[in-house]
Amino acid sequence: MTLLSLRGVSKQFGGLRALSDISFDVAAGEIVGIMGANGAGKTTLFSLIAGNERPSGGTILLDGKPLAGLPPHRICRLGIARTFQIVRPFGGLTVQENVATAAMFGAAQAGSAAAAARAREVLALAGLAERAGDLAETLTLSGQKRLELARAVATGGRLLMLDEVMAGLTPSEVAAMLEIVRRLQREYGLTILIIEHVMRALMQLAGRIVVLHHGEKIAEGTPAAIGADPRVHECYFGAAA
Repeated sequence: MTLLSLRGVSKQFGGLRALSDISFDVAAGEIVGIMGANGAGKTTLFSLIAGNERPSGGTILLDGKPLAGLPPHRICRLGIARTFQIVRPFGGLTVQENVATAAMFGAAQAGSAAAAARAREVLALAGLAERAGDLAETLTLSGQKRLELARAVATGGRLLMLDEVMAGLTPSEVAAMLEIVRRLQREYGLTILIIEHVMRALMQLAGRIVVLHHGEKIAEGTPAAIGADPRVHECYFGAAA
């Protein structure tokens, strides 16, 4: 069953065309990767889906219903949650309070007791249970990335959009984050759309990958098919590759 559908989605910033005629579907339960060099339009695409920006053209559908024009908080409550490249936790709140806040104001709209319980549950799955009472500002980058992921999951959404949650992590931290994402996806039956520059991780995690280049979709397929695609190689490594 198709959960998210994009048809001819474009975005213009003045004279700059950031995205042009992007179309693809995401089925419920899928993990789909979004791949592309810096400036390809990946984060812009996330911002259009999440309502942080409005498309210049095309349609974005969740369960067959259009999202265009809805503000981010409405889209979140419909079941779409996202992380951001630059993590910005509420530094003066505890780790648990950060996650409970997401549970209270996201799709779950939980009361305070239920939000606290959901926060404890998600933090345990994210490997942060022991840091629940610590201030968020005391976490390392790896810890803050996990917290960003936990907050998004705690909203109660069905579609989780992850924007470079592994950027800046060591190889061992990347391996741990991969396992956490898989665990959360299994536990909550999540559909995941993930942007990631750590290609090894993306190839391991995603069942299908959409490749963007200068705002256009140039390829879509399994990790094996994308890895063998001559146009993807040319865009990433140059014609000589």
